[in-house]
Order: sequence, then structure tokens, then C-alpha cells
Amino acid sequence: METINWLEIEAAKNAAVEVLIHNSDGPFHGLPRTAGWGYPEPYTRDLMFSILGIAVSGNQQLIESIRKVLLTLAKNQTVHGHITSLVHDKDDRGASDTTPLFLMGVGIFRKLTGENEFLEEAVQKSLTWMVYQSPSDRIMVAQQPTSDWRDEQWVLGYGLFVNTIVYSYLRLLGQDERADQMCKEMKRFTIEDMPKHKYEGLKVKSKPYYAFWSYKVYCSKRFDLLGNSIAILSGLVSVSKAEEIITWIEEECSQMQEKGDLAINIPPNFFPFVLPGDADWHPRYESFNMPGNYHNGGIWPFICGFYVAALVAAKRYRLAEQKLMELTKLVRLSQDKALKFGFNEWIKAQDGKVMGVDWQTWSAALYLYAATCVKERKTPFFDEMRG
Repeated sequence: METINWLEIEAAKNAAVEVLIHNSDGPFHGLPRTAGWGYPEPYTRDLMFSILGIAVSGNQQLIESIRKVLLTLAKNQTVHGHITSLVHDKDDRGASDTTPLFLMGVGIFRKLTGENEFLEEAVQKSLTWMVYQSPSDRIMVAQQPTSDWRDEQWVLGYGLFVNTIVYSYLRLLGQDERADQMCKEMKRFTIEDMPKHKYEGLKVKSKPYYAFWSYKVYCSKRFDLLGNSIAILSGLVSVSKAEEIITWIEEECSQMQEKGDLAINIPPNFFPFVLPGDADWHPRYESFNMPGNYHNGGIWPFICGFYVAALVAAKRYRLAEQKLMELTKLVRLSQDKALKFGFNEWIKAQDGKVMGVDWQTWSAALYLYAATCVKERKTPFFDEMRG
């Protein structure tokens, strides 16, 4: 097994900060850009995720850039409390994850700065918006397909990822009673597994992890690495259940490597892949989501950063070090061979080829966060939730 190389990790962390500083002043009202090249726009979800890496960097320039993002989002908030998909464009609406990510981002920023009332009016409006996102008046929220970060993949109804963000912001904002209730709701079985329940949840009877999504008589039991990693980080699963999930992930990835479906020793964002002819295959996937590509099993460095942090949360420190080294190799890959570190958007699972754009903000930020978690054996902002 590879020994952790802190000199190499420090070099990657320095490069990540360089990327974030480069991206912190973009062409749209001086707001951060989503990537050094290819995505000059300030996408809300990307920048909200980046708060985790920026917060642990301690870099005041980056922290102030995120303050500007949050203030602009609040300014462009809709009358009903919804947060736009582009920070600067008040008319770009419809995402299911931007409002919960904004609430999580404000919660992290408050703890970072000690400004406990920061954007309180906007927070209250967004909390009201989120209450109305449950068709059954539950704590869990539902969504339309392609409305979260998976804008080329169907997530119908109660999606795991969005609901883990909701749970996280409830804890960060001190709404513990609602968070406790949500935890109970999510731990109900899917209707498919337990039809006696009046309301479905996201627990899967035959697997240790949470379902990808569930809504009434339908569900997907494919594995979502991001959603399950945040579930581990936030304490939605116990330490023993987290251990079961991690063991399952590593065993499945070993089998994928043996079959030639995985070329790198780090998990894809989603598996098993959706194949042409499967019931959940859509014709548009032919262009955007072939097996092992993009949302359908591509390897995303920012999600791998969450997985590394989840390993730390589960006290799998040795495995976390190993996966951090694998992630360090991954963030070196680039489209532009002149770059020492590419922090690319996503990588094809079967051959490890870089497929996205270089200097992606969330790839750099979540690398910083993951490296900090491994070094400190803590998961900043999530430790308190699990406690």
C-alpha cells in the first residue's frame, strides 16, 4: 500500500489555492468563475460547494470572495425565497439544490466568521421556500428530474443528495428538531421494500446504503457516492453503518476494476452504470451519459473529496490516506499538458481519461477540504453535526 506523501499533498494544496485565487475574480460582476477556462459564469452550486475548501484555507481574499457571492445570492433571491442557479442572474431559476446549498453555505460562513446573524432575512425566506418543497408536508423535499447538479440525469422525487444537504443545513442553523425528524423519515424503507409504510424513505432493504431516489411506488437503488458520503459526514448514518457502506463501496470497486469498468483506485460518482436498454435509460444519455461518463459513473474529483472526508468521519484513517493519494494523482491530470495540476472536472471511469475542463473551482476546493480532513483527522463543520 502506498505511503502518504505529505510533500506531494502540500504541493497540490498550494496549487489548489492558486486555482481558487485565479478563479475568484471572473467576468460577471467580479464574481468567482466556475472554472479557469470553459466556465466563466458563477454557478451557484459549484461556488456553494467551494465554501468548504475556502473555509479551511484561511485565505482572506477567498473568504471575502465567498462573502460577495452570498450577498449577491441574497440580493437576487426570489420573492418566495428561492436561490438562483447563476449568482448574478435573478431570472435563472428552477434548480432543486441551489436553495439548500445556499442555506448550508450561509451556515458554514456563520461558523467561520462568527457572524451569527449573517443574511438572517434571506435565510428565513429560503427556509420558508424549502418547507414548501415537500408535496406531503414532510421534512424531506422532492424535486423534478435534472434539477440538481445532475442536470443530465434523472432524479425523481425524494433525491438522496438534496436531502442530505437539507439535513446538513438544518443542523448548521440549529434546527435540530426538524433535523431529527428528517433523519427518521430518511431511514424509512422505500415503498418497494416495505409497502406497509404510509410514506416512503430512502433506506434499501438489501443494501447498506441509501437509495439514489424514491417517490411513491418508484425508486432507484443505484449507488450515489456524493449523497452517501454526505450522509456519512453529517451523521445521517451511524459509525457502524458507515463502515458497512465503505466496505461495500471498496468491494464493488474492486470487482469493477477486475471487469475493466474502473481504471483508477477511487470510486465513480454513480454505479452500477445505467446501460442502453435498462429501464432507467433515456435516449439523451447516448450523447451525454454513456456508461462510465459524466453523471453515469464518471469520476468527479470534488465528489472524491467528499468520499475522503467521509472516510475520516468513519475513522477509516488509513484508507482515507490511501484515497487522498489517489485523489492527488487524479488532480494532476489535465487537458492542458502544460499544467502541473489540472483539477479537471471529471474523468472517464474505464480508462482514466480526463473529459472535463481544467481548473474547476469545486475540484480544487474539495481537494483542499479533503487534505485538511486527513491531516487533522477531523471534518470541519460536520464534526459538530455528528456529535
